[in-house]
Amino acid sequence: MGQRSGRQERSKKLELALSETMKAEAEVQNNKEEDEEPKAKDQRLTSVFGVADLKNEAIGLYNVGLSCCLNSLLQVFLMNIHFTGILRRITVPPHAAEKRRNVPYQMLLLLEEMQCGKQKAVSPTALACCLSVYRVKLFVQHDAAQLFLTLWNLIKRQMKKPQLVEELNDLYTICVQEHLACQKCSSESKRNSSMLTLPLPVLDSSSHVLKTLEDCLQCFFHPEELTDHNMCFCEQCGRKTPFLQSMKLVHLPQTLTIHLKRFCFEKSADIHKLSHYLPFPQDLDFNAVLTENQCQADDNEKAAWKYELFAVVAHSGSTSCGHYCAYIRSLTECKWYCFNDSEVCQVSWDDVKCTYGHSNLHWGETAYLLIYMKKHPQ
Repeated sequence: MGQRSGRQERSKKLELALSETMKAEAEVQNNKEEDEEPKAKDQRLTSVFGVADLKNEAIGLYNVGLSCCLNSLLQVFLMNIHFTGILRRITVPPHAAEKRRNVPYQMLLLLEEMQCGKQKAVSPTALACCLSVYRVKLFVQHDAAQLFLTLWNLIKRQMKKPQLVEELNDLYTICVQEHLACQKCSSESKRNSSMLTLPLPVLDSSSHVLKTLEDCLQCFFHPEELTDHNMCFCEQCGRKTPFLQSMKLVHLPQTLTIHLKRFCFEKSADIHKLSHYLPFPQDLDFNAVLTENQCQADDNEKAAWKYELFAVVAHSGSTSCGHYCAYIRSLTECKWYCFNDSEVCQVSWDDVKCTYGHSNLHWGETAYLLIYMKKHPQ
């Protein structure tokens, strides 16, 4: 117990020291911003093209307090030239206090530093300090899927131009149509809804391992019978009846994020990780995976459902003690890079395939988020 107490005390001291450092660095940054001519700064910021152009070398991000999850997601955002094209056109907040609290602006500053700097890695301290205002804490084991949603919502909420919000939605948002059909009277209800990721199961309804990403997609869009305690109330029948629940794909975005549900609850309510082998393709055509009954889209929409893999956010370790890194394919060079906090190196497709997982390596590296790009965007 004494050893644990000592470690906790040292961790608290480290967190406090880093917090003070973050405040000091943020204050220095704010002073620089206030002294700089606003118009000149705005012009300089909007000229930043994005890390994805790789005019210099790929730049890493220092780990500033168990920030590997944040760093991996930031690299995925900033290596996406479609996203940075939107980010470059944000309205720069007029006051220093607003700049400190504005996530898109702080991402733009980080992008500029990564693009224009000569370092091998830069520190995301100011952005981390900004995110802490919105309860995105350091020294916490984050879940990449949840943090991705949190970051995206903050970015969207703080973009002032409606056109940019619309472009951001078009870039990332998936549209599906939910169907509920009574098995007694055949009455049916439909509802369109949107989602930021496709949360794919890696086990089927009988808890059997799904063997490919295509199998996971089929399972997600497969109709489900709602019986027994899952029955729904039917207004036509006036009572609870068995229902058939199904989901049809309506629209896919330019940047498609797939969430592999590798973390699941056991009966004891503990969370454990599913590390089994699950291959995913470099090229993915939804028309070849889904049936006509699983789609609710016209031919023009479906013609654009051909994707190629852009990035993989991988997790190693357990649910309580783990690490994230990102494998990203440069859109300009078409080369794969591994972003592991401050360390960045070029890798091969075989290296990326090592994230398929292995049932005997529960601490091994497994893909958790898959990000695909449309091959020929309309």
